[in-house]
Amino acid sequence: MFTGIVEALGRVAAIVPLDVSQSGGGGFSITISNAEVVLVDVNLGDSIAINGVCLTVTEFNEQRTEFKVGISPETLRKTNLGDLKIDDLVNLERAMSANTRFGGHFVQGHVDTTVRISFIKPDPPNSIILQFTVPPPEPITDNIDFMRYIIPKGFISLNGTSLTIVSVDKASRTFSVMLIAYTQEKVNLLKYVVGDRINIEVDQIAKYVDNVASAMLSENTTSSVDEAVIERVVRRILAEK
Repeated sequence: MFTGIVEALGRVAAIVPLDVSQSGGGGFSITISNAEVVLVDVNLGDSIAINGVCLTVTEFNEQRTEFKVGISPETLRKTNLGDLKIDDLVNLERAMSANTRFGGHFVQGHVDTTVRISFIKPDPPNSIILQFTVPPPEPITDNIDFMRYIIPKGFISLNGTSLTIVSVDKASRTFSVMLIAYTQEKVNLLKYVVGDRINIEVDQIAKYVDNVASAMLSENTTSSVDEAVIERVVRRILAEK
C-alpha cells in the first residue's frame, strides 16, 4: 500500500528484456539508480512503487544507491514501464509503514491502464494544467470503462502521484489535473510530452462501491429500502443533467 506522495526521482540505469541472472528470474528487469532515499531501510522482497507500479526489490547494491526489479508480462501490457529508456526519470515511493503520515490517498500500486497526455498548459501565476485522454474499454483491461471512476475533485494516481482531479469531460473522455510549483519539481510528469502514456490507478474505494452497487442491482429481488435508495440516486442524476 502506498500514499501517492513521491519520495524521490530515480533514474533508469539498465533494462534487460531477458535477465537470466538469479535476481532477474529469467524475465524482464530494470535497474534504478539515484535511489538512496528509498533504499535506506530496504530488504530483499520489499515493495517499491516505480511510476505507481508496485514492484518487488530483487537486488540492491552495497552502497544502497540502486536496485533491481523484475517486471511481468502483465505489467508490461498494462503500464508504461515498457516504454522506459536508459536515463529516464521515474517516480519512487516505498510501501507505507504504520507510522507514515498519510498525505495522499490509498494507492495500491496496481495500475489500471494508461492514459495519453492531451495538452499541457500554464495556469498563471505558477501552476500547470495537464489534460489526459482515457482509452475506451478494451479486452486488455477486461472491457472496464475506467472513465466512470473519474470525478471532479476525486483522487487519482498518475505515475504514482496522488492528485486531485480538476475537471472531467465525459463526452471527450478527458480529465485534467493541476500541478503546483512544488510538485512540478518533485515528480516526473512534466518530463513527458503530448501523446505520451501515463500510468493511472483510479480510486479503489470508487471501484468497491461500484462493485457492491452493481451486485445489488443485478439481484432478482430488491428490498423496498434498496428501491428507495436507487430511486433517489436516479432522480439526483437526472436533475444534474
